[in-house]
Amino acid sequence: MKGEKSGLIGMIPVAYPLIGEDEVLAVSEVLKSGMLAQGKNVARFEEEFASYIGVEHAVATSSGTAALDVALKAIGIGEGDEVIVPSFTFIASANSILFQGARPVFVDVDRTTFNIDPDDLLEKITPKTKAVIGVHLFGHPFDLKAIGEICDDHNLYLIEDAAQAHGAEYNGKRVGGFGSIGCFSFYATKNMTTGEGGMITTDDDELAGRCRLIRSHGEREKYNHTILGYNLRMTDIQAAIGIIQLRKLEEFNRKRIKNATFLNQNLRQDGIRTPVRRGDVRHVYHQYAILLEDTFPLTRDELIEYLRERGIGSAVHYPVPVHRQPLYQKLGYRDERVRCPVSIDLSQRIMSLPIHPGVEDQDLRYIADTINRLG
Repeated sequence: MKGEKSGLIGMIPVAYPLIGEDEVLAVSEVLKSGMLAQGKNVARFEEEFASYIGVEHAVATSSGTAALDVALKAIGIGEGDEVIVPSFTFIASANSILFQGARPVFVDVDRTTFNIDPDDLLEKITPKTKAVIGVHLFGHPFDLKAIGEICDDHNLYLIEDAAQAHGAEYNGKRVGGFGSIGCFSFYATKNMTTGEGGMITTDDDELAGRCRLIRSHGEREKYNHTILGYNLRMTDIQAAIGIIQLRKLEEFNRKRIKNATFLNQNLRQDGIRTPVRRGDVRHVYHQYAILLEDTFPLTRDELIEYLRERGIGSAVHYPVPVHRQPLYQKLGYRDERVRCPVSIDLSQRIMSLPIHPGVEDQDLRYIADTINRLG
C-alpha cells in the first residue's frame, strides 16, 4: 500500500480472511489422501470446537444458514409455529424460519448494543410462539440472562445465532453454550473461517443426534435412513482449514479487541458513537460498527465516499431491516404491524470500519486521523 498505510494491497479492506501456509498444507494433505467428503477431519473439528465452546456436542454443517435450518428442524419447528427474531440482523436469521413453513415474528433491538430487546420480545410472544432466535450481533453477546429467563418462563426454545461471535463471552462463559442450541458460521469474513461452513453446539444429547441425522440424509448407519434428511454436511477440506483457524482464533480476537480499543480511544470526530460493550461481556468485534448521529458533518454515503477516495474500506451492516426486505414486503410485513423503529433508525445511521486482524497500527492511525480531519 502507499504512504502511511499498511502492507495489504490497495485499499484497507473492511474485512479480510487471514489464511496462512499451515491452512494450505492442511488442505493439501486432505487432497492427497483422497478422502474429501465428511470424515475424520470433520469429526476432529467438531470435537475441538465443542471443547472450545464448553459444550458436549458440536455438529458441523455446510454453512451457518444450514446450521440454523437444521437446528430449527431438530427442535420441531413447523407450519403454524411462530419464531421470534430481531429485524436488525442478516436475513438468514429470519429465512431459516421460513424454511420450516413457520412465521418469523420480528422484534426490535436495543439502540446501544444493537441486540434483541427483552421488553419488545415480551410484547410479541403469543400462544403460537415456540422459539426465540437471539443474535449476538457484530460479536457483542445479547442479554442472555434476561432473554433466557423469558424463554424459561414461557417454555420457549432459545437458539443462539452466534454466526458473528466466535469466542465472545457472557459472564465468563463462551456464547453458543447458553441456549438450547447455538449456531455458528465460518463464512470467509467471520472471526474464523472455513470458506463456507457452519457449526451447531448443544449439551442436549437428543438434539445433537437429531441434528446429525438431519444434516446427512437421515442416515443412522450406512444406507439405513430413519427420517427425512438432507445433504448439509461439511467437507474434510473445510474442516482441515477450521482446525487450524480455531487454533488461531484467540489471537485473531485479541487483535480485533486491541484494534477496536484503539479506535474507541482515538476517534474524536463529533457525531460518531463508537461501539459499546455493556456488562460483563467479551465483545469480539466481528464488525466495528459506528453510529452517525445528527451532529456528524457528512451523510453516511458522503463519509463512505470520503474514506474510499483515501483508501479506506467501509461497509453498511445492515442498510435494510429484514422486515423491510422485498421478500418480506411481499409476505405482508409492514412497519405499522412489525413495530421496529430502532431497527429502522439504526439501518440509516450505522456503518462499519476496518479492525480485522490484518489491520496494522499504522492503518488504525491513518483511519482515525482521516476521520478526525473532518473536524
